[in-house]
Amino acid sequence: MIFETNFENLGKVKRGKVRDIYDFGDSLLIVSTDRLSAFDVIMPNPIPDKGKILNQISMFWFNKLSHIVKNHIITDDVLKYPDKCKQYAKELKERSMLVKKAEALPIECIVRGYISGSGWKSYKKDGTICNIKLPSDLKEFQKLPAPIFTPSTKADIFENDINIGFDEAVKIIGKENAEKIKDISLKLYEEGSSFAINKGIIIADTKFEFGIIDGEIVLIDEVLTPDSSRFWDSEIFGTQNEPESYDKQYIRNYLEEMNWNKKPPAPKLPDEIIKNTQKKYIKCFEKITGKRNAD
Repeated sequence: MIFETNFENLGKVKRGKVRDIYDFGDSLLIVSTDRLSAFDVIMPNPIPDKGKILNQISMFWFNKLSHIVKNHIITDDVLKYPDKCKQYAKELKERSMLVKKAEALPIECIVRGYISGSGWKSYKKDGTICNIKLPSDLKEFQKLPAPIFTPSTKADIFENDINIGFDEAVKIIGKENAEKIKDISLKLYEEGSSFAINKGIIIADTKFEFGIIDGEIVLIDEVLTPDSSRFWDSEIFGTQNEPESYDKQYIRNYLEEMNWNKKPPAPKLPDEIIKNTQKKYIKCFEKITGKRNAD
C-alpha cells in the first residue's frame, strides 16, 4: 500500500522530505510517509510501506538506546494520541509517533565508521573528511581506524546539506553543545553498530539529530534507519567492488547513471527499482528488529 498523508483535521504545520509534522500545541505528531529523497530531492514515486518501516526501525532504536541519551518520544500507540487523531487511527498505526516539542539544533551529526560517499570524495581530494586528517593509504569502503564525527549543516527541503568541520559546528551551536553531541553521537554509533553487526549489518555511517527540551539535549527525528544510514550486508562484505546495501544507495546508484542534474524535478523511477528498494528496506527491518515484516 502506498501512503501519503491527507489529514485535514489535524492542521499540517510542516511537510518535510519524508515526514509530515502536525502541531498539537504541547506536542507534535510526526508521520512517516512513503516518499523517498535522494541527493536531497524528493522522488516522484513513493516506495510502498517505506514510512511504516522507517517509523518502526526508529522506535526500535529510540527504545534500545534510551540509556545513552533521552529522546523526544511520548508514545507511538495511536490509542493514546489526542482525540482528533482517532478518525485516522488505522492510517497512523505503525507509521507515526507523538513527540515532545524540542528546539532542534541546526546541524546534523554524522558519524562515519567506514569511508564512502561524500567522505570518500573529500578524502580523495585532500586526505581529509571535514578537516580530519586520515591515513594516506585508505581505500573506498574501508573501515576507518576509529569512527569519526563529521557534522553538516541542516538544509531546507530544496537545498543540500554541507559538510562542516567541528570548529564550524562550535561557531553554530557553541562549544559545550558541540562537544556533548559529538560524544553522544559516537556512543550511539558504537552501540548501534555493535548490535547491528550481530544481525548481519554493517553500519558504515549514519546521521543523528538532536534538540533541547528543558535545557537538556535529547535525540530527535529518526535513528539508524536506511534513510539516514548506510547499511551493508556484513556476510558478503569485501567480496564485491561495492558493498551490498540495505538502504537508498541502490537508488543513488541508479540516478548516478542517468543524465540528471540532481535538481527538481527528479526522474520517474522504474517499477523494478521501486520493488527492489522496497525489498531492501524490508530486509533491513527484519534483520534489525527480528520481526518478519513491517505490518
